[in-house]
Amino acid sequence: MSNSTKYVFVTGGVTSSLGKGIISASLAKLLQARGYTATIQKLDPYINIDPGTLNPYEHGECFVTDDGAETDLDLGHYERFLNDRTSQDNNVTTGRIYQSVIDKERRGEFLGKTVQVIPHITNEIKERIQLLGKEGKYDIVITEIGGTVGDIESLPYVEAVRQMKWELDGDCLVVHLTLVPYLAAAGELKTKPTQHSVKQLLELGVQPDVLCCRTEHELELNLRRKIAKFCNVSMNAVIESRDAETIYDVPLLMQAEELDRVVLEKLNLNTKSVPNLDKWKEFLTTLKNPDSEVTIGLVGKYVELKDSYKSISESFIHAGVANKTKVNLRWIHSESVNSDNVSEKMEGLDGILVAPGFGSRGISGKIETVRHAREQKVPFLGICLGMQCAVIEFARNVLGWAEAHTTEIVDNCNTPVISMMEEQKNISNLGGTMRLGAYRCHLTPGSKVSKAYSTDKISERHRHRYEFNNEFLDAFEEKGMRATGKNPDTDLVEVVEIDDHPWFVGAQFHPEYKSTVDNPHPLFVAFVKAVLENRK
Repeated sequence: MSNSTKYVFVTGGVTSSLGKGIISASLAKLLQARGYTATIQKLDPYINIDPGTLNPYEHGECFVTDDGAETDLDLGHYERFLNDRTSQDNNVTTGRIYQSVIDKERRGEFLGKTVQVIPHITNEIKERIQLLGKEGKYDIVITEIGGTVGDIESLPYVEAVRQMKWELDGDCLVVHLTLVPYLAAAGELKTKPTQHSVKQLLELGVQPDVLCCRTEHELELNLRRKIAKFCNVSMNAVIESRDAETIYDVPLLMQAEELDRVVLEKLNLNTKSVPNLDKWKEFLTTLKNPDSEVTIGLVGKYVELKDSYKSISESFIHAGVANKTKVNLRWIHSESVNSDNVSEKMEGLDGILVAPGFGSRGISGKIETVRHAREQKVPFLGICLGMQCAVIEFARNVLGWAEAHTTEIVDNCNTPVISMMEEQKNISNLGGTMRLGAYRCHLTPGSKVSKAYSTDKISERHRHRYEFNNEFLDAFEEKGMRATGKNPDTDLVEVVEIDDHPWFVGAQFHPEYKSTVDNPHPLFVAFVKAVLENRK
């Protein structure tokens, strides 16, 4: 039985962090450029229901989709490369798989049966993998399996892949990503880790069809031959994946290695169409040959792990290209900023972004940073908690309310300019209970934000519990901080800006989640443009 949707699985061996997400996104981009419809999903082997309650140090940023799913940061790469929206169905965790099976057992759906990993857990995994295929929208579904082959956690996923390869004969393919390390002492590349990794996969009943070899040096013909011979793959299916200058180079590197052609041939799909990557190449040319440079300070409390703000740093790359400018980010730890050193810390910055986050750590540094940006007229963008810090700073230093704070930090504060939403007050669970996903917002005509978007009606993604307290709105507006974006259904404040300032905007939503190579986010583009103009 032939299946209309084809399935490609991307597994990883030898070590984690080899870049399965970027390879998956690059392959999907190449297939898309050939006229195929492709999507990518990520299977995460951890038992959390989603990464929403995970520390960013542990897992990098949590990416939020339009439908309010808190997902893995790889989904951000998928959206940025494909310019296509992902959803709840694009990220599956072991926690969600087990929860679903246990719920079914409690409802009596397996009545009389002993519930086991095989077949019940593996059936659930296969069902989730095929959800996107059954929508009929996609020719090819690429499924990235998190972790490393051999991890105890990913065994049920590999078993599900084995079964699907057998059940959907000819419609499934496995791309295995491995490491070919360079040993400086011996002066050569070593293929043994790759051989061992493939052997481990074979022990689990899965023969990879394509090998992507991560390497710092060129994979010469004799090495490719050796890998092909000992791993049972054809020579043209040994793909070199060299370290790239930027992740946006990877689709072109994979095209040069003919990864897309090999995959299509093995899936018996037409390879006649030629990938059209003109726009992508244009983007890369501008990225590598900017007309100017600016330095923007990213102030947050997780700056040691750059992945915590992945979408923000990528949005600056997109917005930089849109302005033919290289954006250099200076990562500043908000805990290191205080009233005595703020000028010194912010010296030489052309613009300042105060990043999102939760909890009290580093918040006073963020508030000091906002004060500096406001008083010194440095172009400023505050996102989520960054916007809330802008509100607190204005209340304290312009309105003179020294006690002003957010109830997230000071529960019973006298002047709660930021407070918890009513519908959040009785919630005791932390996971998946915030205001999540896309909400509408109406912008004030003529405001900085409406000019940035070139429209007054927008929709943006959210991830927060606390809101601007409307009781105090009149006092703010009298003194020059205006609410220029509001939710039309709840009247909640979404955007604040200050008029007598080169560019001062705080957004309660997360614009960074929607920026892509093809559609750089208008707010970031306008911010970088304002930074450039202010420099002149």
